[in-house]
Amino acid sequence: MSGAQRVAIVGGGAWGTALAQCCRRAGRDAVIWARRPETIVAINRDHGNPDCLPGIALDPAITATDDLAALAPCGVVLLVTPAQSTRTLCRQLAAILRPTVPLVICAKGIERTTGSLLTAVVAAELPSNPVAVLSGPSFAIEVARGLPTAVTLACADEAIATTLLETLGSRSFRPYGSDDVIGVQIGGAVKNVLAIACGIVQGRHLGDSARAALITRGLAEMARLGIILGARTETLMGLSGLGDLTLTCTSTQSRNMSLGAALGAGTPLSGILAARHGVTEGVHTAAALVELAEKHGVEMPIATTVDSILKQDADIDAAIAALLNRPFKAERW
Repeated sequence: MSGAQRVAIVGGGAWGTALAQCCRRAGRDAVIWARRPETIVAINRDHGNPDCLPGIALDPAITATDDLAALAPCGVVLLVTPAQSTRTLCRQLAAILRPTVPLVICAKGIERTTGSLLTAVVAAELPSNPVAVLSGPSFAIEVARGLPTAVTLACADEAIATTLLETLGSRSFRPYGSDDVIGVQIGGAVKNVLAIACGIVQGRHLGDSARAALITRGLAEMARLGIILGARTETLMGLSGLGDLTLTCTSTQSRNMSLGAALGAGTPLSGILAARHGVTEGVHTAAALVELAEKHGVEMPIATTVDSILKQDADIDAAIAALLNRPFKAERW
């Protein structure tokens, strides 16, 4: 069997736990690093993670630890902590990991404080380690159950990409290779913000036609920013772009869409976040995304509107009206 045998998953939430299941289905050893003691106990003793993946029986061979040093022997590390925690974790891993160990970014976002994509964040803290990005249309609960899922795995080094595909791929979890790390990251980050917009449309009962319009025009925003940053059009039209956008904007299984729906129904953002166990990445990404777009002179009216609503300085109905009152123009990117 080719590929790395032992995989570390940094992050004990729903997605990290689901990816550990993927590793076991691919015949790999999987160890999860988690912060919460109750998560570690649940995985090691009860073979489950009920707070994040209720009703899912985990492979008994999956183990969990709170000791980052225990990850040192692993041949691949999946970074599945929230985007805004990536830099801190990488600084801690720098003293532990061998420089040849590939790091796979599995979070979707833009660093708020710097406006950097996560590949740049990881490279700054672990400059000797190869970096890849895993993204695409995937709900953790479905992946954990072994339902068919296809994603994109991007890495600039083709040989490393091949090793990672072999390490993670199985009959039910199909990663497709790419070298477009920029496009894969832009798709994952932008779709979370657009999903909040689609949720607001649902919460305000504006109809499926309005949601379809937002998805389509949101894809245009994604493409404008991605292309100017060096992404390829086919990536943005693929699994990690259009595919992930479609999934996230059409189901309240999405944390971002469900948050938008609650906002649209009138629930304050603070109340929504207080009731949630996991991180809703689009909330943190929106401001960074708008700043990145402004820096490069890219017009992103939907993302800008979401950001203004999240900052609680824009009335939702007025923000929607402003979008609808934009000048008529030809349909183009």
